[in-house]
Amino acid sequence: MGLIVTLLLVVGFIVLATSQLKLHPFLALLGAAFIAAFAYGLPIDSVVETITSGFGGILGYIGLVIVLGTIIGVILEKSGAAITMADVMIAKLGDRFPTLTMSVIGYIVSIPVFCDSGFIILNSLKESLAKKLDTSPIAMSVALATGLYATHTFIPPTPGPIAAAGNLGLESSLGLVIAAGIPVAAVAALAGMLWARRFVNTQPDVDDTLSEAEARHQQQDWEALKASYGRLPRPLAAFAPIIVPIALICIGTVARLPAAPFGEGTAMAVLSLLGQPLTALLIGLLLATALLKSENRIVEFSDRISEGIVSAAPILLITGAGGAFGAVLSASPLGDYLGSTLSTLGIGIFMPFIVAAGLKSAQGSSTVALVTTSALVAPMLDSLGLGSDMGRTLTVMAIGAGAMTVSHANDSFFWVVSRFSRMSVGLAYRAQTLATLIQGVTAILLVYLLSLVLL
Repeated sequence: MGLIVTLLLVVGFIVLATSQLKLHPFLALLGAAFIAAFAYGLPIDSVVETITSGFGGILGYIGLVIVLGTIIGVILEKSGAAITMADVMIAKLGDRFPTLTMSVIGYIVSIPVFCDSGFIILNSLKESLAKKLDTSPIAMSVALATGLYATHTFIPPTPGPIAAAGNLGLESSLGLVIAAGIPVAAVAALAGMLWARRFVNTQPDVDDTLSEAEARHQQQDWEALKASYGRLPRPLAAFAPIIVPIALICIGTVARLPAAPFGEGTAMAVLSLLGQPLTALLIGLLLATALLKSENRIVEFSDRISEGIVSAAPILLITGAGGAFGAVLSASPLGDYLGSTLSTLGIGIFMPFIVAAGLKSAQGSSTVALVTTSALVAPMLDSLGLGSDMGRTLTVMAIGAGAMTVSHANDSFFWVVSRFSRMSVGLAYRAQTLATLIQGVTAILLVYLLSLVLL
């Protein structure tokens, strides 16, 4: 019992430090690792080595993947590729199902682009379509936000799911995570879109209180926004940097299956190499260079790399600190104790969901919830019956479902959606926060059903 009380106190420290004291999650997780190491009685001379090896171990492979994925996302955002993706979706889906159109656009754009940035970029499109189709901008906002949120928490190369997969030992099997994440995220996005339809007759209930820069962005119509990017990329060039790496990762995962569907010769070796996440994302980055527009592409490319590194740095630090925290928990007796205790309760796949949902709701960051929960549950997966690759994959999905439950006032995405949608806090709670609750619950129920079939 003392082991559980200690764990609750350590998790409470993480929540208090990040939500109330506003301490950066990196320091909160690193501090939690030291606290847990001493509380669980790890030998003093091994504490620092355990923490540093955990920090470096997770970043040794996943770190480069996170950086490359972030750089690709920056290039897609700055080049207008996200705008092209949205235009393609509008052309394919037409104007008959506006909320579905916004949900699908969000679902695709948020795979390479952070959901906060994606919502701001697509806000003008959302407003323009709402006026053109005489549809509530509130319904369109919730559909867009939930579509963005779904892939943000489930599908690599978004950093959160990558970090969770790394903590759970799936760094070489991201294809499985992608293959599971695509349908789970689609169902979560559909649930959010159906909830959004409840607000088709609801109008914004606050006046514009945006900053001058935000107000200009709000008033800019879709055509003007597209014109501001100059020549937009062609659809093939826009989609290739994200579609090709995902396809290669999935093919590489299939090539490495025990059944060896591509044989065991040169073809298997080549496909396995190309399907390694690092190699696949390097190819994606190479394809992304076609989106560069300036006359001096080398300088522009260097600038985008710098921006990507700056964006990735906090995520790398959080991921590394989460790895350090997980290494301490793995070295403690907690894993065996919790595994044997929880296995008798029969909650299985719901356990990581509950932990992630608690962390997400308490401190606001989906990435922190993904990293912390995956580090915490990794030592006990075998005892929970989730030790296989498929079990670990479904655990990433369960954590992702928890990491979207729920988005409210301590989440920056909540404020992006509410401010740009001109929603009061009360309306945002009814529309956006409840939507993320429905998404999370729907996703974990689907993951549970999948676990009954696949485990």
